[in-house]
Amino acid sequence: MKSIAKLDLQYAHRFYGFKGEAQYLHGHTGILTIEVEGSVNPGVNMVFPCNEIQKTAWDVLKNFDHALILREDDPLLPAVLDVYEKQGIRNGAPSNTMKGPAFKTELATAYPECRLVVTKETMTVEGMIKIVYDLLKDKLNIVKLTFSSGVNEASEEYEPHLNVDRCPLCGIALDENGVCPKCGYRKA
Repeated sequence: MKSIAKLDLQYAHRFYGFKGEAQYLHGHTGILTIEVEGSVNPGVNMVFPCNEIQKTAWDVLKNFDHALILREDDPLLPAVLDVYEKQGIRNGAPSNTMKGPAFKTELATAYPECRLVVTKETMTVEGMIKIVYDLLKDKLNIVKLTFSSGVNEASEEYEPHLNVDRCPLCGIALDENGVCPKCGYRKA
């Protein structure tokens, strides 16, 4: 069985080198759907609480929300960083409170202080799915990701590979010591 959660992401990007309208800087509302598989946990009667899927994903993915996403070779990147430097916001501003942890993977690097994500490839819906899976594959037992942005949508299915030990009282994943971080349950 699956638990399914959705997140909305507001972002701006462009397809550098693309011939068409998407070569211009523009914004989107993206909708990410995460499907997590497992057995129904007795006691809470669910696979995984959807609000916990959202929380786990949001902790990392909030770096994409209200962010500019540019490919690493886009000539706009140094220009944007220069403007942010002159404006005094390159290293953050008091109003920038939705920062997730900075990350660097093979596919993307997040600079939360300046609401910027730099990608190796053009950030298409397919590209976003690759990045999201890379960031969350060790945190959630993802079996399907779908990302829609404007009229574009893509999805990818995965083999479940995690055996997540969950709390019988609230359904979330136990920590490495067998303790529920939400309610304090301890596995015997």
